[in-house]
Parts: sequence; structure tokens; C-alpha cells
Amino acid sequence: MSANRPTGTDPHTAHGTSPGLDSRVGDSEHTATSAAEELIDSPVFSVGGGGDWDDLVDEASALHEERIVVNMGPQHPSTHGVLRLILELDGETVTEARAGIGYLHTGIEKNMEYRTWVQGVTFCTRMDYLTPMFQETAYCLAIEKLLGVTDDIPRRASDIRVLMMELTRLSSHLVCIGTGGMEMGATTVMTVGFRERERVFQIIEMVTGLRMNNAYIRPGGVALDLPPGAIDLIRELVPEIRKGVRELELLVNEAPIVKGRMVGIGHLDLAGCMALGITGPMLRSTGLPHDLRKASPYCGYETYDFDVITRDTADSYGRLRIRLDEMYQSLRIVLQCADRLEASAGEPVMIADKKIGWPAQLALGGDGMGNSLDHIREIMVDSMESLIHHFKLVTEGFRVPPGQVYVAVESAKGELGCHLVSDGGTRPYRAHFRDPSFNNLQATSIMCEGGQIADVIVAVASIDPVMGGVDR
Repeated sequence: MSANRPTGTDPHTAHGTSPGLDSRVGDSEHTATSAAEELIDSPVFSVGGGGDWDDLVDEASALHEERIVVNMGPQHPSTHGVLRLILELDGETVTEARAGIGYLHTGIEKNMEYRTWVQGVTFCTRMDYLTPMFQETAYCLAIEKLLGVTDDIPRRASDIRVLMMELTRLSSHLVCIGTGGMEMGATTVMTVGFRERERVFQIIEMVTGLRMNNAYIRPGGVALDLPPGAIDLIRELVPEIRKGVRELELLVNEAPIVKGRMVGIGHLDLAGCMALGITGPMLRSTGLPHDLRKASPYCGYETYDFDVITRDTADSYGRLRIRLDEMYQSLRIVLQCADRLEASAGEPVMIADKKIGWPAQLALGGDGMGNSLDHIREIMVDSMESLIHHFKLVTEGFRVPPGQVYVAVESAKGELGCHLVSDGGTRPYRAHFRDPSFNNLQATSIMCEGGQIADVIVAVASIDPVMGGVDR
């Protein structure tokens, strides 16, 4: 965005040529004084324009109204990451709100086109970094559907997937409630929420070896079985987590400040949710019991006993109560998983087809997780064919038949869908995710306009967006 060249300015310098680089500077008529004058008269180039920001300011000033346009974010502690909110204010009232996204774009979906099907897990787990297990599961279920092996996945592997997804749902809701409380000034809500999240991470870390970005769920099953003592740890920590959730309830449910800040704030009715494709706790806060675990079961969810939580307030407070109640339901499912996994100890956790499953059941050794010693002995000592098979699968990967598929799971934030297209090769031709935060964030303007500027923070917190998933 360059300014117009002032009248009388030399055309050479108008295009950005420095007088010090002009061949005529050495001529006698070009003294140091004239060079300085040319430099002063030359145009000013501005590279710091704000694009839509400038348009908004010009529009506001042209109407001669006392309006203020405020940038909230992307460097703001209350916008859940790098979300940029462009607010138009009339005093304390928000007259217009726009969401600016794209500040955390990582090109994950494009990168997946250049990696094998198995390597794609390590990419999609990093999108919404608070719900990694849901992305891994959706991606792997889509691959298995393309391969036609959905019914061949071991029962134990599906039970482990359900266990990890429900633990992740707990973790995500705890972050949502903790950070939402912190944004309203309730520091104790944040400390209690993160304390309980650490308990959840104890289980996840023991099973997968990592707290986040786990890449634990693989096409055909899971990377490795539960380690010894995992079931005992689950049974030990679930009562503690339930006690912590109850502590959160006592802190927020009837707190007059919490209710004063949240009741009736960020209102979005069922018609608005349907028009914008809103799912998850936001949709269920309108009274519609839509949950893919019941509506379109996967991983055997139809065999688990749990309730779909709804409210009829369609506001931020209703979404808070839904998330609190959903954590109790997740704990119910976790205990059911523990019973099933205890009964199925020793059963396989990876598909029997060696052309799809990872060449070895990974194992935890003294130097960390890796191929089991039995498998290393087989490929290095016993069987040359096994070594060739291992080499081909690890470097090239398996082939997926041509076709396309869409698979959706119920993430902590709503419907998380994975659309995969295969051209018959060892890499996805196209991978695209329907991240619930992306769709839900569309409601920002309708939830915020007409309210106070302080209510914007509460409304956005009730959406629970994670920008890693929005931008991808």
C-alpha cells in the first residue's frame, strides 16, 4: 500500500530507488543538499496496514457516529489462543463483532498428503491439542472404513479407544471450565480444574507415554496394550476426579457472581444452532439431545450405559452445567471400560492382518517405547522375509483402495468429522477435517452483538474454541 507520488517527485526515486544508488548523484548539480531534499519529497511506503481494520475505521468515521472499533486479540489472554475479535462498540455495548482466524494455520491437512497413512496420525493429533484422541480415532476409523476392516478391529482395541476418548473429554472440559472461570476472575476454579486434569494425565501418560500429541491410536487398533497397573491406577484416580468435579460444582453452580455473569449471556437458540451447524454442548444447551455416541454409535458405544445431558436455557450457564454433568457420564464410561479391559487381558490390540497392522506390537523397554524384543529377534535373526515386510511397511506403508469416506465422532466440542480420499496409494490423496470449533465459532457475532463488552469473554469461553483445530 503505497502513497501516491507527490507532484514534482523524480520518477526514479518514486519507485523506491535510493538517491544514494542513483547514477546521477555524482553530477555537479546534485549536491548533498538536493539529495536530502529528494529524500524528503520521496513517497512514504507503509507495510503496517491492517487490511479489514482500516476498512472498518474508514467506515466508522464516514458515518460521523461516536463508534469505537477495538481489536481484542490475537494477543489476548481471554480469547483462547490466537483468536482475533474485531469489536465495534457504542459505549460499553457491542454493536458488531467479527472473528478473525488463521493466526495458527499449520498446513496439517496438506502435509498429510505427503505422509503415509500411519504417519498421518502424528499430524491430526496436533490440530485441536486439547482433544487429540478424538482426532486420532476419527482419522483411523475413516482409514479402516476405506480398507473395509471396520468389523475386524479387536474388541479390546475399541475398548481402549473409548477409554482414551472419555479421559480426553474429561481433560478438555476441565480446561474449558478452568480457563472460563479464570477469565471471570475465579482463580480457584482454574486451579481446581487443572489439578484434576493432572490426575487424568497420569492415566493417559501411563498408557501412551505422552501427555499430549499422543499418536497412540493407529489404523487397525492402538500402538500398544495397557501397561501393568493401569487398571488399578484408573480405579484409584476415578473417585478422586469425581470428588474434584464435585468441588468445581460447589464453586460455580450457585455462585451469585458466576450466575450473574453467565445466565442469559451468549444466547443461541435451536434455530440458530441448526442454521450455523453448531454441535456439542452448545447444541445440547437448547434441549436437543444430539450426541453421535447415541445417534450414530462407533467403537461399540451402543454397548455402554450413559446419559446424554441437555439443558433448555440456551445460554453460557447452561453450557457450563452440561460440561460438568458430562464429566460424570465420562467417569461412568471409564469405569465400564476398566471392567471390560480387566476381563479381556491378553487379547490382541491390533488387527490380525499383518499387511495393515504395524509390524510389531510395540513394547515399553528400559530405553523407552519401541519394537518388542521378540520382533527384533525375528527380523534380525530368524526370518529375512519378516525383515523385508517390516522394511516395506515402515518406509512405504500399506495401500488403501481408491474411494472416499466421511466418519464423524462426538468430540468434547461437538461433531468432529474426517473426510478422506484415496487414489489407491500409500498416502491420502486428500484429508480434510470438520473441526467443531471452526463451525461453532461462527456463532460469535450473533452471541455477542447487543451485549456488553465484558460478556464477549463469557460468550467465547462457552463456545470453547481451540484455534489449533480452527486453523489447522
